[in-house]
Amino acid sequence: MKKALITGVTGQDGSYLAEFLLEKGYEVHGLIRRSSSYNQERLEDLLTDEEAKALLENSNFHLHYGDVTDALNVTRIIGEIKPDEIYNLAAQSHVRVSFDMPGYTLDVDGKGTLNILEAVRILGLTEKTRIYQASTSELFGKVQEVPQKETTPFYPRSPYGVAKIYGFWITKNYRESYNMFAVNGILFNHESERRGETFVTRKITLGAARIAQGKQEKLKLGNLESLRDWGYAKDYVECMWLILQHDKPEDFVIATGEMHSVRKFVELSFKHTGIEIEWTGSGVDEKGINKATGEVIVEVDPKFFRPAEVEQLLGDPKKAKTLLNWNPTKTSFEELVRIMVTEDMKKVETEEKVKKMFD
Repeated sequence: MKKALITGVTGQDGSYLAEFLLEKGYEVHGLIRRSSSYNQERLEDLLTDEEAKALLENSNFHLHYGDVTDALNVTRIIGEIKPDEIYNLAAQSHVRVSFDMPGYTLDVDGKGTLNILEAVRILGLTEKTRIYQASTSELFGKVQEVPQKETTPFYPRSPYGVAKIYGFWITKNYRESYNMFAVNGILFNHESERRGETFVTRKITLGAARIAQGKQEKLKLGNLESLRDWGYAKDYVECMWLILQHDKPEDFVIATGEMHSVRKFVELSFKHTGIEIEWTGSGVDEKGINKATGEVIVEVDPKFFRPAEVEQLLGDPKKAKTLLNWNPTKTSFEELVRIMVTEDMKKVETEEKVKKMFD
């Protein structure tokens, strides 16, 4: 039975990856930060009964308290598990927040990666353990080439992107210096019903669901013109696994090869709730109007603009399709939006039922 360690296991990607690996017959270990509040919601689907939350010894799923910024802790955990595969998904991954917390972002996204690589090296696990580093399309930032592929020059436009560049290059450096199987998956935007509610896609689908059910008046957003290559996170974790099963360590772009605007994401989201959007005005004065009622339900708020904007990101998945036989469009953009809206409509309905129980 293979052993895998996932950092960031309570996140969107971590929860999907844990499920995927358990289905493959892995013994899965997850790194989780200690918190005074419950932060394991996304793992609920993995737990088969009430006692499973305490992770019974005979389970193939185990949680370990730790933090990638703590080198001693990381080294101890890796030394105890001796994993065949490590998926480093831990990150401060919110681009806008990285401008407010640049130092913390660097510690987690940059130094955290180094701590894992160095732990594997000093523990003498370089021949045994394969390492996947979650890289990002934000490396490309102010794009130098369209579409972006593995050879496209980097030009990050946020502290998050800059921190991730360190993670990318230190992974490549350890691969070349110590003959480690350490690779980067350069993931373009990938979303799901498990996405954090502060990320723009989930903010849109949840906002659309609440507006449709009369629980919210307006949805306020930043740059509607931003273009992104959006895929389904559940599909992308399969590609992470395929990268580590490849016969040699290589870096891969993980993307759909299609690009859509934030505006289009908004329109499709409301369409799936039965609302048709009409646009009026331009720039910061642009508004989205409910065609049936004439009500303004979408507004642009300058506070959501980034200090340095990334206008467009479009990945070229040709290498992953060719060498890994991965299908980047298994879930279409339209289906992704539908899945997210459907789940958020259910979430809002459930919240309302619970509220009425206590009223």
